[in-house]
Amino acid sequence: MSVTYAGTAILNPGTDGGDTPFIETGYASVAFILICSALVWIMTPGLGLFYSGMSRTKNALSLIMVTMLAMSIITIQWVLFGFSLSFSETGGRFIGDFHMAGFRNLGMSSLPMTAPQIPGILFALYQMQFATITSALIFGSVAERIRLMPAMLFIFLWSTIVYNPVAYWTWSKNGWIKSLSCLDTLTSAAPCGIGGYDFAGGGPVHIASGFSGLAYCIMVGKRHRTEEPFKAHNMTNVFLGLALLWYGWYGFNAGSALAATPRAAMAGVVTTVAAASGSLSWVAYDYVRHKKLSGMGYCAGAVAGLVGITPAAGYVAPWAAIVIGAVTAVCCNIACRIKTMAGFDDSLDTWGVHGVGGYVGGILTGVFAEQWIGELDGSVIAGGWIDGNWRQVGYQLAGSTSIAAWSFFLSLILLFFIDKIPGMHVRPKDDEHNEGNDLSEMGEVAYEIVTVTHHSGHHDAAALLKRAEKPERVTSVTHVANTIT
Repeated sequence: MSVTYAGTAILNPGTDGGDTPFIETGYASVAFILICSALVWIMTPGLGLFYSGMSRTKNALSLIMVTMLAMSIITIQWVLFGFSLSFSETGGRFIGDFHMAGFRNLGMSSLPMTAPQIPGILFALYQMQFATITSALIFGSVAERIRLMPAMLFIFLWSTIVYNPVAYWTWSKNGWIKSLSCLDTLTSAAPCGIGGYDFAGGGPVHIASGFSGLAYCIMVGKRHRTEEPFKAHNMTNVFLGLALLWYGWYGFNAGSALAATPRAAMAGVVTTVAAASGSLSWVAYDYVRHKKLSGMGYCAGAVAGLVGITPAAGYVAPWAAIVIGAVTAVCCNIACRIKTMAGFDDSLDTWGVHGVGGYVGGILTGVFAEQWIGELDGSVIAGGWIDGNWRQVGYQLAGSTSIAAWSFFLSLILLFFIDKIPGMHVRPKDDEHNEGNDLSEMGEVAYEIVTVTHHSGHHDAAALLKRAEKPERVTSVTHVANTIT
């Protein structure tokens, strides 16, 4: 069998022997990253379902809304200047410039020092999905007490002042974390590139969102205690949200290889292995304490494992992924209990799972990274502690701590000034808080409340279901109940 190559066209008679053969002119890696972009995109609505199910009924819809709003706002910010600030190869040591603002100078050409495997426009699309879900993650810390307008202003500014610089430090050609061992080469034509490892966003995505969420929940304050317990109202949505997140994480981690290579396949393998390990470890840890197999614990543990493997995905072997998933899940479990003792209300544990999980995963990357994993796509890396490169743990610690501190303190400052703008107070008023975000912020609800008794006939029940488009404002929204008395 002979294969004919004509420029970029491929003609294989064995599989393309028709009278008028088609000519393959595409590229496998372009198709691969397009698919991965779609996979990462679906993680944001998946996150909305995940958060919605974990909340009380009266806040379920607003949590889906806030994640989708974040997606739209960051998409526009990314096109205008966010991508250029994060990945410009002509920027300085701290942040990029406006060379690619408005997606100018993007097309067939690649970013040779950052993503040489694919066209620049495709890399911009792929990284856009990272920026959108990172901003949405923050709101888990302040679930059930979010004012949407101040939150959206915060997200736009936060992405510009916090996320864009941190992404630049970590992934860009001139990023100082990426070349931590040789900071004096940052302004040269070819920085050494020997520094912190972060394959898919343990720092820019998880540490940044987690510690920013911590700042947000401290600034907003605690939820009001009422007779209604703070517990998940819909575990089905929680499991559905987890499924979409886990599914999308293949695109998140495997796609970060930026090419259809064996290293991408390995990143996909360790992703699902760490999630499985994390889910089992969290459930087992809770079972020892409470003698129950918790569905919530399973979901939280799987996410913790996925978070922990994110920085390590293209650096570690499958056996190490088991360790990383288990250790990260247990550390996050403990962190989620610390919030009660520390006195802050991290509602859905964004800090406890993403902030702490990203930090632990970053350190463990420095321990378990191996040279042969990098060689799967021709990369040369020094490996981690198990390869004798103990300095890598120091690089990981320095990078993770810097991102955590930057994200926390800059978020506090941003929220402080936004709160001073007339009409932009970040915490709802007491009556709005008690009413729930769905009605107070949107005037809509996720569930219509219908109570049917044996006195109500079939037609009466049907009439009750025909509610006005705008529901009545009530002081609380309880679970949907069909009560037969």
